[in-house]
Amino acid sequence: MSTAVQERTRHQTEREKVESWRLHVLIEDGYPLPLAEKLAHSEADLHRAVELHRKGCSYETAAEILL
Repeated sequence: MSTAVQERTRHQTEREKVESWRLHVLIEDGYPLPLAEKLAHSEADLHRAVELHRKGCSYETAAEILL
């Protein structure tokens, strides 16, 4: 395997780990799975997503604000 391919594979694996962790955090906060997946795979601010919900924002509204 070439160095470029190895680097791309490592980057994808790291990204997958981050997205998996983000999904876990959102699900623990109670986000419905479809919204949690969209947010986890986006560039949305994870901490803001949790904060918005904890301050009374519905999951759907929080996702609309962040996506």
